[in-house]
Amino acid sequence: MSTEKPLYFVAIVPPEPIYAQVVSFKEDMARRFGSKAALKSPPHITLHMPFRYREDREDRLCEVLQQAMIGFEPFEIIHDGFSAFAPRVIYVDVEDSEPLQAFRESVVKTMRHGLKLLNADYKDRPFHPHMTIAFRDLRKAAFYEAWAQYQTKPYAASWQVDQVSLLKHTGKEWCTYRHFR
Repeated sequence: MSTEKPLYFVAIVPPEPIYAQVVSFKEDMARRFGSKAALKSPPHITLHMPFRYREDREDRLCEVLQQAMIGFEPFEIIHDGFSAFAPRVIYVDVEDSEPLQAFRESVVKTMRHGLKLLNADYKDRPFHPHMTIAFRDLRKAAFYEAWAQYQTKPYAASWQVDQVSLLKHTGKEWCTYRHFR
């Protein structure tokens, strides 16, 4: 029986064509500005930050995430341009909304009560929904150059959230492990 504890996180992964559009922004950041780290995960809006969980208990993890979907009502995500956490992160802006905040809170509470998961490092941080296209390996000088181009770059899109995803780290990158509706 495996007691290995891989990393997981819970997120909203966009459907096509949004998925491909965000990947193309990440690829542009890698090609022109040397920031490749964002390519190690699918486009997503993080709901529950990364946590370690025993691999032999994944079934329980999935049960709890399915419970989080009880009573779930689909809602809209709206993107309008780009924003940044200077001087290292550039992201596709996600319009904050009450349904998104409520859904995130429901997922976090379900994880905390059902699995006793609480990431103390993040519990007091406000939820700021976004989809990262460049971060940790984006040098300061490259950030300012990239941000000069992306801060006025037009991008508008909207889509329906109809599922939540569990992502698992392979040791090299994040992969979508399972979706829940």
